[in-house]
Amino acid sequence: MLISDAPDVIRLLADPLRAQIVDLLAQGPACTCHLVADTGAKQPNVSGHLRQLRDAGLVVAEPHGRFTYYRLLPEALEAAAAQLTELAARARTNAGSRREC
Repeated sequence: MLISDAPDVIRLLADPLRAQIVDLLAQGPACTCHLVADTGAKQPNVSGHLRQLRDAGLVVAEPHGRFTYYRLLPEALEAAAAQLTELAARARTNAGSRREC
C-alpha cells in the first residue's frame, strides 16, 4: 500500500489516458463526448476510465439535460498530495538514519 487504504490515486493516475482525462477535467467539467474528442480515445474506453475515477472518488457525474458532465474533485487530489508531502517529509527526516543489519 503506497498511500492509503483508499483507492491509490497514484496508481490511477499512472495510466496515461486517465491522467489526460484528469488534466482535461482540471480545466472544468466536461461530458464524455468532449473527452472523446479531446483525447482521441474510443467512447467505451473513456467511459471505463471515468467509471474508475468516479469509483475512486476523484470525479463526480452531474446530469445536465441529455448529457452527463464529469467534474474533478480537487479535495481528493489535495488529500493524495498531502499524503505524498507527509511521506516526503518522513523520508527527508530519516534520510541519514540507517538500520543496522
